Amino acid sequence: YLETRAKGKTGDSIQALLNLAPKTALLLRQGQEVEVAVEEVQVGDVVIIKPGMRIPVDGVVISGNSSVDESAVTGESIPVEKSVDDKVMAATVNKSGSFTMCAEKVGQDTTLAQIVALVQDAAATKAPIAKLADRVSGVFVPIVMGIALVTFAVWMLTGQSLEFALARAISVLVISCPCALGLATPVAIMAGTGKGARMGVLYKNAESLENAHKIDTVVLDKTGTITKGQPVVTDVISMSEFSQGELLWLAAALEKCSEHPLAEAILAAAEDCAVPMPESFEALSGRGLKATLQGAEYLAGNQRLMQEHNILLAEAAQVADELAQQGKTPLYIATTQKLLGIIAVADPIKPTSAAAIKELQNMGLSVIMLTGDNKRTAQAIQKQVGIEQVVAEVLPQDKEMQVKTLQANGHKVAMVGDGINDAPALVRADVGIAIGAGTDVAIESADVVLMKSDLWDLVNALRLSKATIRNIQENLFWAFFYNSIGIPLAAGIFYGMGLL
Repeated sequence: YLETRAKGKTGDSIQALLNLAPKTALLLRQGQEVEVAVEEVQVGDVVIIKPGMRIPVDGVVISGNSSVDESAVTGESIPVEKSVDDKVMAATVNKSGSFTMCAEKVGQDTTLAQIVALVQDAAATKAPIAKLADRVSGVFVPIVMGIALVTFAVWMLTGQSLEFALARAISVLVISCPCALGLATPVAIMAGTGKGARMGVLYKNAESLENAHKIDTVVLDKTGTITKGQPVVTDVISMSEFSQGELLWLAAALEKCSEHPLAEAILAAAEDCAVPMPESFEALSGRGLKATLQGAEYLAGNQRLMQEHNILLAEAAQVADELAQQGKTPLYIATTQKLLGIIAVADPIKPTSAAAIKELQNMGLSVIMLTGDNKRTAQAIQKQVGIEQVVAEVLPQDKEMQVKTLQANGHKVAMVGDGINDAPALVRADVGIAIGAGTDVAIESADVVLMKSDLWDLVNALRLSKATIRNIQENLFWAFFYNSIGIPLAAGIFYGMGLL
């Protein structure tokens, strides 16, 4: 009854997730609104989302803007603002404005369907501790049957009636409870995985749920894990006749043809300006760029590029050093003769990262940050979030080696990352944990997925694992305790001692 009830609750939670998905979708076809069954939506269809509607499939916003309640999928209680190019997920609720979206994942490929599949798989698999309980149960049953036979034989040999001896033997069989051993782990695992899903923490199987409680070292990728992974302009410092606005406008024009992440940050900061295309553009690998705008030649890049063109940086040296110490990347803007100013770009730290790292350390875990950034930037991040150890200037292929080295030194390692370059380390780690907003490759390589891309959920994931395993151990203890007390009573030990 208890097992069926526990499975029923897990099944109910899965069914509740499935019920979140709408049954129909409103498509835009040949300029007309057409309502179709959600099963008929295909990749590439344009879907109309009106206020109050549940989003039927995963996709990307192509027009309009709104706020979307994603709590059903990610557990995030605050609605998330969505505009053009932002991704939206099936079963989330559009709160205010209207928008159209392009369907990217439909049917079993949607995030909701994958969550349901993961919960079902995790509940159906056995953790190593569950296999141990099964082996114990396999030995326990024949032992109890042997005790029942010995009980029968002893009472018959002591002159008791057949009825009395048989009653004692049957009592031993009735009171012994191998089912308690069998229930001790699956019920706890089903409860743990279901609880995790409601919190936005997805365990891919029961083994990953168990292994997470053994972790003593947490390795964190920086970009997209500790930080937002989206560089933004933090400072515009003019060192010429250009105003700050003019310097930003110039930098955006020079970077308009660039695909570098820093260029994206500058263009985003200048999105309200009408930025022209440069007349010529040359990307200079590892240094920056050279471009011509309105007949004049300009440079935008790092210190090395400035030195190559003999641009004097004496005035800017102290400013650039202060920016670097704050974890910001200085981008020099200059003509071919003189420096015009500096634009600083930084990848901001997520609001919860520092608190989550502190809590992990309070839990007795060693926390390490791996990053490909230079040491100065890494040290600035280290100072801001209070992390114990930082390994900087790590090449993507070396992250896996760092995890392997920690394991060789006897540590149980959890690796947390979001990028393609984190995938080998995620596989190597004892528990690979992917940030939900990361790449599909990282998520596929991981054992645990944090749907909200929030490091605080890493704390929740590890705590939930510890709580689940503690519950399993308590279940096993009481199962053995009950049997160790109950079987001797059933066998008639008190009667033999003259107490009954």
